[in-house]
Amino acid sequence: MLGAAGPFLPRSRDLPEDRRRRVAPLEEEPPAGEDETLLRGIFEIGKRSCDVVLSARRLRWSPIVPESPAGDSSTALQLKEEIIEMKDVFSVKVKRRRFVGQKRGGTLLGITIFKCLHKEENKLTDCAIHLNNFSEDHCHSWFRCLKEILNGFQNRPKSLKVFVNPSSHKREAIHIYYEKVSPLFKLADIKTDVTVTEYEGHALSVLKECELQAFDGVVCVGGDGFVSEVAHGLLLKAQIDAGKSTDYIAVPVRASVPLGVIPAGTTNILAYTLYGIKHAVTATLHIIMGHIQPVDACTFSTPSRLLRFGFSAMFGFGARTLALAEKHRWMPSSQRRDFAFVKTLADLKTEKCELSFLPLQIPQEDSCENGGKKKGKNKKKGSKDQWHKIQGDFLNVSIMAIPCLCSMAPRGLAPNTRLNNGSMALIVVQNTSRTEFIKHLKRYASVKNQFSFPFVETYTVQEVKVQPRIKSGLDAKENTDLNATAVDENYPWNIDGDLVEASEVHVRVHPQLINLYGVNTDDLESSKATCNCI
Repeated sequence: MLGAAGPFLPRSRDLPEDRRRRVAPLEEEPPAGEDETLLRGIFEIGKRSCDVVLSARRLRWSPIVPESPAGDSSTALQLKEEIIEMKDVFSVKVKRRRFVGQKRGGTLLGITIFKCLHKEENKLTDCAIHLNNFSEDHCHSWFRCLKEILNGFQNRPKSLKVFVNPSSHKREAIHIYYEKVSPLFKLADIKTDVTVTEYEGHALSVLKECELQAFDGVVCVGGDGFVSEVAHGLLLKAQIDAGKSTDYIAVPVRASVPLGVIPAGTTNILAYTLYGIKHAVTATLHIIMGHIQPVDACTFSTPSRLLRFGFSAMFGFGARTLALAEKHRWMPSSQRRDFAFVKTLADLKTEKCELSFLPLQIPQEDSCENGGKKKGKNKKKGSKDQWHKIQGDFLNVSIMAIPCLCSMAPRGLAPNTRLNNGSMALIVVQNTSRTEFIKHLKRYASVKNQFSFPFVETYTVQEVKVQPRIKSGLDAKENTDLNATAVDENYPWNIDGDLVEASEVHVRVHPQLINLYGVNTDDLESSKATCNCI
C-alpha cells in the first residue's frame, strides 16, 4: 500500500539507488492542446504502484517496475498502459474505511472512480476502479479535478422527476427502482423526486401541475402503457406551458425536458427500441450518462379533440387483442396476453374502413424496395400534397413512427422506419385466411421479411386518417368479451400499449418532438434491420 505521495512523480535520481524505479513508457502523447496533462501522480491500482496521468479526455496509468541492474527495459515494455475515457466515467468518490455506525470521517484509502462498461448484446454495467493513496491533500486535489471534469459534460442530469407504476407486469417496478435504479442515481449524485402512482392517470395529473423547470429530466418505471401516459403528459405539459389549446394541436411545441424509460413491463417496446435490450441497469446508465436521442412523436386526434400524443398505434387485430386483455386484468400478465392473442385469433374479423394518407415525399434514390408493396411517389416542384385513399376490409392497420423493437419482434414491428426520420410506417394487412395471417405474424419473430405477402402493403407516410365505415361486425358474444361501449361509433385502438376508444382518427407525425434518454438503434447490433426481401 502506498504511503503519502505528492501529486507529481518523483525523479529516480532523488531516491536511493536500491529504491530507484523506472516508469513504463506511456503512449505517445496526442498533439499539444488536445490532451493536456492536468495531474500526474502515484496511486496503487490492483496491488501495483502505478504512474497515473489525468487529462480532460482520459485517465491513463501504467505500473512502476523496479529498475533492473543491467538497465533492461524489456519488462517495462511488456506492462501495458491502461486507459479510461473520461466520457465513460459517471462518478468519483473519496474512499474511506469506517467503523460500524460511523457516518463521517474514517481512514482515507484513496479515490474510487465509477465508469460505464459496455458489455455484449447492447448491455451496459458499472464497474469501479480504486486508486489507493493515503495522502489527504493528494486525493482531494485529484477528487476536485475529476469532479470538475465530470461537471463539464453536457446533458448529464442533476435532478430528475421519477414516476413508478407499482402495478406494472408482476408488480416488480418498485423493486426494480429501489434495488437497481435508485442506488445508481445516488452514486451519480442525482437528486430525485419520486411519485409512486396510485391510480391510472395519476402521472398525467401530476405532470400537468409539475414545475418541470426544477428538473433536468423525467423518468418512468413501468410498462408500455405507463410510458405512453408519461410521454403524453410530458408533451401535453409543454403545450399548456406554451399557452396552446389542448383540444386540437396542429403544430405542437417540443417537450421541455428529456424522458427516460426504465423497463418494468411485459413487452417494453420503447425500451427495446431505445436500448436494444430490456435491462434496467442499461437504461439507468444511459440516463446518467446523458445519452439523448431526439425522437419523432405523433398526435392522435378525432375531428374535434386531441386523443393523445404517442409513437405507434394499431387498429384491428392489435387493438382487439389489447381490448380483450384489458377485460381480463385479473389474470397474470403473461397469461392474459397469451389468452387474448389466441382468443382474438380464433375470432378473427376484419374492419371495413377507409384509409387516407399523405405519402412522405422522398428522392427516388433514397427509397428502398420491400418484400411487400411499399408505396411512395416523388414530389415534383410546385406540386401540391396529394392524399391517397384505399378502402376495404382490413385485418390490421399499424401506424408507427418508431421501429418498435421487442423480444417477439427483434427486427421491429416497423423495421423500415427510424427514430427521427420525420415519417411513419403505415402497414396494412388486408383480408386473408387465418392460416396466411398466422404465417405473417410468425415472420415477426424470424429474420424473414414479414411484409413479403400479397395481402400486406406498406407505405411511408406523413399523415393518416382512419375512417371506419360501418359497425365492425362484433357479434353479441364478442361485445361481451370486449366490453363494447354504448357508442356504436367507437372502436378500440392500441396506442403504445394503452387502450383508447375512438371512431375517425387523424394521425400526424411531428419530427423530433421529444428527447429520450437512449441511443439510436440504427447503431445497435440488435436492430440491424434491412428492407431487402429474404
